[in-house]
Order: sequence, then structure tokens, then C-alpha cells
Amino acid sequence: MSLVIYESLEQGSDAWLDARCGLVTASVVGKLITPKLQVADNETSRGVIETLVAERITQHVEYVHPSRAMERGTLDEPYSRQMYADTHGPVDEIGFATNTFGGHILGASPDGLCGLDGGIESKSRDPKIQLRTILLNKVPAENMAQVQACIMTLERDWWDYLSYAGGWPLHVIRVYPDPQWQAVIVDALDSFEENASRMEADYRAAVGDAPIAPRIDHWAEMEIA
Repeated sequence: MSLVIYESLEQGSDAWLDARCGLVTASVVGKLITPKLQVADNETSRGVIETLVAERITQHVEYVHPSRAMERGTLDEPYSRQMYADTHGPVDEIGFATNTFGGHILGASPDGLCGLDGGIESKSRDPKIQLRTILLNKVPAENMAQVQACIMTLERDWWDYLSYAGGWPLHVIRVYPDPQWQAVIVDALDSFEENASRMEADYRAAVGDAPIAPRIDHWAEMEIA
């Protein structure tokens, strides 16, 4: 393993997007894994592979317009982080980190690091999900791959999952390394790289030296007009 931390990258910036371009990251690796903790082979996983391979080919990350839930999460994150810091201690922010597993790179953009041992992942929730999370006191299955991937990438002993909603208490669930989760994450990373290499080679063979269309930002032109 080889940990690299990009402390000065601003999450969401062009430089941050460039650093993540074509890489499997903690935020998407769960889509490469089934609920039974096996490497996925379905429309969702194939879509992730195609998206990342396209990024590798073009060295460009397509803009994805944030949903209302995504926007709320971005706006709530600083409040969640500060509320956690008020009761648990200082939280440091970094832009991005990568680590190598079996020769393949896994990336993560943590919501915060806690000393030398831990980190945080904050999720902004609507009231129904916040109530459910508090009552079950369990990290939702769809978020566990992200948390475990962050633990692996940053080489941490624990990770605190923060479930945040305005008008509700901040609910904190501490997560420790899970060998089963981490093994399937490595398997998914291996499978991705194998499929990505084959897909990129097939693309190169198919297009040869065909001319490439220029990239035009039509929306930017409309704004200027």
C-alpha cells in the first residue's frame, strides 16, 4: 500500500476532479458490489465502469448536475462537521487521498480526519431516514462500502458515520475495519481494472486514428451570449 494525501485540493474544484479522473473512489465502489458482498455484474456496475473508462480515455470528467439531496448534503456538511467537532474534538479537512491495493489505486475524499486514528463521513438526511437511523443505530448498507473504503484508503483504525438533519440530534455511529467488506472492495477493484483495461483496448482497436470531435461547452456559450 502507498498512501498519498492531497491536502490542498478543494473538493469540487477542477483540480480535484482531475485528481479523481478515471479512478474508483469510496463514493462509487459500493456500486461495484452486491448486497451479498460479491463483485457485481449488472447494469449499475457496468455503467460505473463505462463512466470511469470514458474519463480515462478523454481525461475529462463530465459535469453532473447535483440533485436537491446532493445540494442539501453539501450545504449541511460544514454544520455536521462542526457539531461533531464540538463534542468529539478537532476535525481536519483534506481534499483527496489515494492508496494502492494489489497494484490498483483506490481514492477517497473524506469529510474529515480525526487525529491520526479516525475520520468522519457525514450524510444529510430527511426526517424519515434520520429517525430510522437513530432507532436502528446502524449504518445504512448503501453507505458501508464508502466508509470501509475510506478506512482502507486513509489507513485508519475507525471511522465515525454522522447522520445529520436540522432539528434532530447528530447521530454518530463508530465503524471499525471489516475484513469481509475490505476483501470484496479489493476484489471489486481488481475486477474493475481488468474490465477497464479490456474495454479501453477494444476502444483503441475500434477507433484507430479516427479524428476526435472538439469539446464545446454549449452552455457556457449561451451564458456569454
